[in-house]
Amino acid sequence: MLTLAMRSIRLRPGRFAATLLSAFLGAAIIMTFNSLHDTAGGAGVDAVSSDSLSTAASVVGGYGSLLVFFAIASTLTVNVRQRAAEISLLRSTGATPAQIKRMVVGEAAAVGLVGALLAVGPAMLAGRALLGMFQDSGQVADSVEYAFGPIALSSGISIALIASVGAAFLAVRRATRAAAGIRAVPSRGATPGPPAGKAGRGRKFAGYGALAAGAASVLTTFAMDPTDPMAMAPAAYGSILIAVGLAVFSPGLLQVLLAVLERPLTALCGASGYLAVLNMRRKAGELAGILMPLILFIGISTATLYMQAVESDKIKASGLTKSVEDKNLETLNLVVVGIIVVFACIMLINSLYAATSYRSREFGQQRLAGATPGQVLGMVGCEGLVLTVTGVLFGSLSGIAGIVAFTSVRTDSVLPHQGTGIWLGIAAIAAVVTLGTSLGTAGRVLRTSAVEAVELAA
Repeated sequence: MLTLAMRSIRLRPGRFAATLLSAFLGAAIIMTFNSLHDTAGGAGVDAVSSDSLSTAASVVGGYGSLLVFFAIASTLTVNVRQRAAEISLLRSTGATPAQIKRMVVGEAAAVGLVGALLAVGPAMLAGRALLGMFQDSGQVADSVEYAFGPIALSSGISIALIASVGAAFLAVRRATRAAAGIRAVPSRGATPGPPAGKAGRGRKFAGYGALAAGAASVLTTFAMDPTDPMAMAPAAYGSILIAVGLAVFSPGLLQVLLAVLERPLTALCGASGYLAVLNMRRKAGELAGILMPLILFIGISTATLYMQAVESDKIKASGLTKSVEDKNLETLNLVVVGIIVVFACIMLINSLYAATSYRSREFGQQRLAGATPGQVLGMVGCEGLVLTVTGVLFGSLSGIAGIVAFTSVRTDSVLPHQGTGIWLGIAAIAAVVTLGTSLGTAGRVLRTSAVEAVELAA
């Protein structure tokens, strides 16, 4: 099966492009910041410079590892689910679930390793540029020389491989269970799927664990010294963990939101709204791969930018000059948000493009059944709107948890005085990426005639 996996990659490289891009970008981020650990451990590095570099590497390395896993997991989940017919065919020709797992996991491991190796060069250049930024801001001495060593290399390759293999194993496990039950006759309106079992319980346990740990981290903020610059850390980590927990439960949360939005969407968009609600109810589990990076993007960006704005305004109001530690923290936050914006947007585009382009047969069938191209495009637009609302709503809730805790400790108010401008900007980016990618991809798919689309996908 490993030989079959290598042939699959060689013959159909386009299928693995999204996973390769995820592994490449993820490994590049991890290597870039973990190379600061190698730099901090170099000969002749003073204590202040070493502390600044180590803090940046530790904080952003943690963010990066989390984002890499979710990005690769969501991309691989979409990829494996799109191969349901292939997996069913392999099962019907005698392949065992273990053999299929080895094939898919082998593909993921190979793609993840290639992506990590390709990221070495860009990570070295990016790490050198990042060191220069710290030196220009006075946080690191000019005499410190850049080093790209074993910490950066091993962390980037290992995390990319672990994320690829782990996500592929979980995704193909669900797919093989679904293929095993494909002969069963589903109830009307339902789709065959894996039985609830250890995977479902494990997912719930992880989700509840992230929510509990996030709430505990947020509450820890109230025990911090208000003048301590690191008071922002537990609030930020708490928001991230809450965002992770909400992302894990995103399929169920989407179903709840659909129940509320069904009538307004149907009344506003007509047939397109009805089709959108019907499709999203049926594919709520698949849409989790899109909602995960969207919720994380909204939650982390909102929390980090607002807390940094509160901290900067507090220092400015006190009349004090920012210390090296304050500058270091501000640079860290801005760099983190910049990375999240770029990385999450690329992952959203990847997932949306893969999911929408795969629906050519579905769009063709709808058009043959009487739906016009405009109605199909309207359906995709409604789906994108619901996804955006869901991501913004639950991502904002996770961000608000950390913002309220930090603002209450750092100032005399509960909510920040910066207004809604930052939040509106973040929501606008999410809406543009989600709607722009889904509508643009759907428009390209609809250029193919309905009959040809059905025949090509058959």
